[in-house]
Amino acid sequence: MPSAKSAPSKSANSSENVDATILLRKDHEAVSALFEQYENARSATKKFDLVQQICTELTIHAQIEEEIFYPAVRKAVADDDMMDEAAVEHASLKQLIAQVKGKNVETEPMFDGKITVLSEYVKHHVKEEQNEMFPKAKKSGVDLKELGARLQMRKDALKG
Repeated sequence: MPSAKSAPSKSANSSENVDATILLRKDHEAVSALFEQYENARSATKKFDLVQQICTELTIHAQIEEEIFYPAVRKAVADDDMMDEAAVEHASLKQLIAQVKGKNVETEPMFDGKITVLSEYVKHHVKEEQNEMFPKAKKSGVDLKELGARLQMRKDALKG
């Protein structure tokens, strides 16, 4: 009985009244923390586990942005160059993710280098989103709370 009661309130709290940019910023912070843990990890097993987590988080984050956030912002902001650049950055990130996901940390050539570049790409992308895209989205009048609810629902569905 308590779990049935907990599930609706958790869902309501996570998907209602959440500004999309706040939800996306939290994702950015979570991935940044995972990269930091990777930098400090010593064992191959720990590094492997962290990379799988990073890849999963980035994949889900990119998917919800591409399916929900970017189309809404593109329509509201009318800055095709900014939105096109974000899409190209996502494509580059996906290529790097494919090169490291599920790979052996100790035997995959240039593994640590690939993670370093992935981290740098993510930092660059996050900086542009937070400093350029998010402020433009806020000024555009797009309903960020409604978008946030849609993002959270889709994220929950993808995490299963």
